[in-house]
Amino acid sequence: MTHLKLLSRCALTSALAILAAHAHAASTTELKIAVDRVKAHIDPHMYGLMTEEINFAYEGGLYGELIRNRSFKAEAGYAYLAEEPVYWSTVGAAEIALDGKNKLNDALDLSLALTIANASPEQPAGIRNGGYWGIGLTPDTTYNVSFYARTDGDIGPLTASLAKSSGATVVSAKVDGIGRDWKKFDVTLRTGSSLTPSKDNVFTLTASRPGKLWLQQVSVFGPTYKNRPNGLRPDLMALMAGLKPTFLRFPGGNYLEGDILGQRFQWKKTIGDPAQRPGHRSPWNYWSTDGMGMMEFLLWCEDLNMEPLLAVFAGYALGGDRLATEEDLAPHVQDALDEIEYIIGGVDTKWGAQRAKDGHPAPFPLRYVEIGNEDVFDKSGSYDKRFAIFYKAIKARYPQLTLISTMAANATPSQRPDMIDDHTYGWGEAQMYEHLGDYDKRPRTDPKVFVGEWATHHGWPMPDMKAAIADAAYLTSLERNADVVRMTAYAPLLANLSQVSGNSRDRSMQWDTNLIGYDALKSYGTPSYYVQTMFSSHLGDVVLESSAQHVPNWTSEDGKTFPALNWVATRKDEAGKPGRIQIKFASRAATQQPVRVKLAGVKTLAPTATLTVMSSPNPDAGNSLDEPTRIAPRTETVKGIASEFTLNVPAYSVGVLELELR
Repeated sequence: MTHLKLLSRCALTSALAILAAHAHAASTTELKIAVDRVKAHIDPHMYGLMTEEINFAYEGGLYGELIRNRSFKAEAGYAYLAEEPVYWSTVGAAEIALDGKNKLNDALDLSLALTIANASPEQPAGIRNGGYWGIGLTPDTTYNVSFYARTDGDIGPLTASLAKSSGATVVSAKVDGIGRDWKKFDVTLRTGSSLTPSKDNVFTLTASRPGKLWLQQVSVFGPTYKNRPNGLRPDLMALMAGLKPTFLRFPGGNYLEGDILGQRFQWKKTIGDPAQRPGHRSPWNYWSTDGMGMMEFLLWCEDLNMEPLLAVFAGYALGGDRLATEEDLAPHVQDALDEIEYIIGGVDTKWGAQRAKDGHPAPFPLRYVEIGNEDVFDKSGSYDKRFAIFYKAIKARYPQLTLISTMAANATPSQRPDMIDDHTYGWGEAQMYEHLGDYDKRPRTDPKVFVGEWATHHGWPMPDMKAAIADAAYLTSLERNADVVRMTAYAPLLANLSQVSGNSRDRSMQWDTNLIGYDALKSYGTPSYYVQTMFSSHLGDVVLESSAQHVPNWTSEDGKTFPALNWVATRKDEAGKPGRIQIKFASRAATQQPVRVKLAGVKTLAPTATLTVMSSPNPDAGNSLDEPTRIAPRTETVKGIASEFTLNVPAYSVGVLELELR
């Protein structure tokens, strides 16, 4: 009896062990990938950039101008009603006022009148500008100062200075020769090697004797990307280069339309000499000098090896103004045709010749043109007619172009679009997870999709790790449906973080959750930025069939349940080589998860693989100006690769595992 009891206990122990092993096997996530079964082909232009003037993205951001309100026409046109220009103040015994009678030209149709009552070499007087929440200065750096000036007497030489906010001069130079006629003056300032990098600086322009003069287009540029005149900020361009973008959608969303028709982006007023560009109010309540104009956008594309994706004004403004008749739209249709000609026309065409005059004889590449922006907000239903009018006119002249609608195809029954632009924002991470199936059941006969704006809003003022994981999960769904989704761009791209709270008119940021943040001196990429770099740097040629079992779930704050692991498997084919398998994943699980990977249809693999992974023990954490790479990808080698292997996926992570076929 005792012996039988002992056997029973042993049998029970063995049975429990077997059950435990089976339970463990059942709980392990299993990912199956058919390496030889192609689900879809991926457009090589899948990842690009979307840009617009928001969050001081151009003024005080990408555009290299360091002076705020250089033309004295800000803020948002209100300066015309004021006696003094905003963002400028006096130094010493001086007075300033706006003068509409002494204009530089018809575009810059006012000037700053500077009256100096008393001044000496020991106590100079003049004007001062603090830039966009400071002027960033670095050692051994050249700064180019320029301005237009005239006087009614003998004002003597002026001193152009970059100085500490406290008043101590950092570097200065004399400017002489100011007379009674308008003249442009240029001077170069170079900082010393011992200077400590700082944004606590101002620009001053002063005189050492009494008198009166008029000023316009007072400008300071630091270094620019590829040393282009009127160019772009190098650190921001370098960050964007890291995204490996293939296209740039410009001039952007709301910035294209303006709040009223007169505040739309009028491209013809943004070309040529910056001193001949009038500027205009942006829809985000600050002044745009239009220094960032059509040519600057195109050179931005050229410098980062991107194609332009041009958005043309289509007769609708955000405030509700619209032009619906063919007669009213005719000049805007012609304007769009001229704009395209400026980009791709030969030098024997009117606008191609203008492009050559502006310094670029060779045409730029152009394949995509979007007609309007978010016309779903036009509740009158006029977009159907407006789209058809623009579509037919552009196709007649440029049949090779792909024309994109800002609304679903069934919203434009008069003319089927070549492609549509979908915008998807997840207001919280859970809402973005709800969008992961958007394109799974989309009819494959519908027009292809450009997801021209999307982002997960979680974290403030910029996205945190939870947002980045949700972003990555969303991108796996887009790649999985690459036969429908051809291109995608996160939005917004840029944000000035100098003053993110306070009065709305004083804030540097109007829209939280962006890819790249900066102030006058520093810049960084958010965790969502690094998701983009990981996905764009590992872009496959085809999507592979894949499936998973035993995927764990996570539960949102409102009680909704979602899979904690999302993935997509792609293959990169190379001429004369077996190619590479790329497994992209996003894990919302709070603990490390083993994933058993099973590869079918594969003969030989390299025994090691490369894992690029980004994770954080605190999913609510993000990066900042002071900790720019707190959360960033790291690369490591994974051993033991075979047709079946286990990958330990870190908690709260985004990764790309790249396997080499042999």
